[in-house]
Amino acid sequence: MNYIGSKYSLIDFLETSIDKTLKLHNEIKQPSEMVFADLFAGTGVVSGSFKKQGYSIIANDIQYYSYVITKHMIENNGNLDKERCSHLIEKLNHLEGAEGFIYKNYSYGGTEGQKFRRMYFSDFNAKKCDAIRIAIDEWLKQGKINEHEYFFLLGSLLNSIDKYANTASVYGAYLKTLKKSALKEMELVALPIMKGTVDCKVYNEDISELIKNVAGDILYLDPPYNTRQYCSNYHLLETIARYDNPEIKGKTGLRDYSDQKSVFCNKSKVADAFNDLIKNAKFKYIFLSYNNEGLMSFDTIEKIMRKYGKYKVYMQQYRRFKADNARDAKSDSTIEYLHCLVKEDV
Repeated sequence: MNYIGSKYSLIDFLETSIDKTLKLHNEIKQPSEMVFADLFAGTGVVSGSFKKQGYSIIANDIQYYSYVITKHMIENNGNLDKERCSHLIEKLNHLEGAEGFIYKNYSYGGTEGQKFRRMYFSDFNAKKCDAIRIAIDEWLKQGKINEHEYFFLLGSLLNSIDKYANTASVYGAYLKTLKKSALKEMELVALPIMKGTVDCKVYNEDISELIKNVAGDILYLDPPYNTRQYCSNYHLLETIARYDNPEIKGKTGLRDYSDQKSVFCNKSKVADAFNDLIKNAKFKYIFLSYNNEGLMSFDTIEKIMRKYGKYKVYMQQYRRFKADNARDAKSDSTIEYLHCLVKEDV
């Protein structure tokens, strides 16, 4: 998935920096003896990487679509039969389309006669999305699939349908005509089944509350950097994940997201929220990913982290995420900082 803030291209930098920190402090535990927490998990790229290394994982995201994908990637291990999963994917791919909530509200044909003619998906792909989404729920209710298979299938749908969205990248707007990729017929593709420790847990909670109730060895934090809320940028994936027929409004068909707004997108509140997070964290090693254009300044982050122990920073230049090529940007690249705290009195 083409996801804002994804650390896919920075995995090597993160892994190397974290490993270097552990060695500098003579950490003798093996990965299988350590708990790694990724509490702004997004699509689980970072927590998935550390799961592969054998760490016990705690992951979290307040967005439900992120929770669904990460729950599969992190919690599903040897509990899925690959052959059966392939069979389920094949059955879903051969379903007849259905005129459900996505078709009726987010395709051109489905919104005919409405105030807003939305074009987030082609008519065909919107109907196929609805058919698959309805079937997944029905199969679970009928006992035809278990919870592990449910999150595997739903996560696969979210990851697949995103590739056919008629957007520049995020769901804050749709294009006026169907682009080439949106014209293709959607194929449901299975998410990978990742091997790792069975001791993993994924949450769908507000981090400010969850941090008081979890503990471990390594805490990785990748909060939003700016004022753009993920809940509005990815509202349509949230609706597909929940499939709760929400009241929607406006040209883009936004659902209510007031309970999912992140304080880390609020310039006047982010520093206090970050301080509380670090203060309440019951982890020895804390790492914060943040770039040079974020709401918190470098000095603010350093000042807060130094209050709680030994501080160090790593940095890497990388290519900026762009939703489209038409928007002006300050530069083509930005600097990613990995702030490191070895916390005292944990």
